[in-house]
Amino acid sequence: MTWTPQNLPADHPPVASGKVGVLVVNLGTPTAPDAPSVKRYLAEFLSDRRVIEIPSLVWQPILRGIILNTRPKKSAHAYQQVWTDEGSPLAAITAQQARGLQERLGAGVMVDWAMRYGAPSIPDQLDKLMQAGCERILLAPLYPQYCAATTATVVDKAGDWLREKRWQPSLRTLPPYHDDPTYIAALAQDLGAQLDALAFQPEVLLLSFHGMPARTLELGDPYHCHCMKTARLLEAALARPSLRMVTTFQSRFGRAKWLEPATDTVLEAEAKKGTKRLAIAAPGFSADCLETLEELAIRGREQFTEAGGEQFAALSCLNAGEAGMAMLEALMRRELAGWF
Repeated sequence: MTWTPQNLPADHPPVASGKVGVLVVNLGTPTAPDAPSVKRYLAEFLSDRRVIEIPSLVWQPILRGIILNTRPKKSAHAYQQVWTDEGSPLAAITAQQARGLQERLGAGVMVDWAMRYGAPSIPDQLDKLMQAGCERILLAPLYPQYCAATTATVVDKAGDWLREKRWQPSLRTLPPYHDDPTYIAALAQDLGAQLDALAFQPEVLLLSFHGMPARTLELGDPYHCHCMKTARLLEAALARPSLRMVTTFQSRFGRAKWLEPATDTVLEAEAKKGTKRLAIAAPGFSADCLETLEELAIRGREQFTEAGGEQFAALSCLNAGEAGMAMLEALMRRELAGWF
């Protein structure tokens, strides 16, 4: 590890060393909103044994024989509804967050970004940082709530990369920040401003987190507990007694029992019991993506209004807004302490 400037002999080959890097990581996205691209993405994502905890001998025939022949076309249509001029919303926003962090942290740190599934990959981006001289790297999975299927698989991938390196950099990992006061304050500030800007006053605010199979909780994964604590702390920070807040879980897949209550079920039930004005937020997502822009903002609205609801608003994630970026800067500076 090099802490001081190089003082090499004149005939010594150039050496890039002594720098500090930050790699922010999000889940992943296909490279284009078409069936072949989505199929490649899903093949990688759904083959991760932390994501699908079914023995490969059982799961792979189902994945290759059924799912990858039916789901890509449907998912591609969903991606087409949210695709932007900059490409995938998740990739574009994650890149914005990385650029914003670079500006905030300054020249003493090199900041880049990666996707766990798809491109740019974690190994490629770690190679890029190390080749630029980063011997100390903060790996920053942008998942506030820890889950083996998200945070752990990012660390797994970085570990696979390290295993192949003769010269390994020092690596730190951003811990989950589900109850960090800085995160809760950022959510309260950002969501509060969005609520105040609405043309109507919601009766209910749904806090929708990504779902996981219920057995993950039984096996000891803290994800459900982290989500519930975030929701409780956020409700206290928002301090809006006239606004009823409900915590739900979205994106069910397959026949297994998932964490409940399910977002789509609650949207329909709220409308049927007389709720006319509802807002929905996704505090577990650091950036807007297919699950927020299509599943919640488009299909969620349809589910609520078709069941009798009248006014619906899907609130944005923290994204690269001021509150979210100030929070990310504070978290990164804390985890980089002593390095720069």
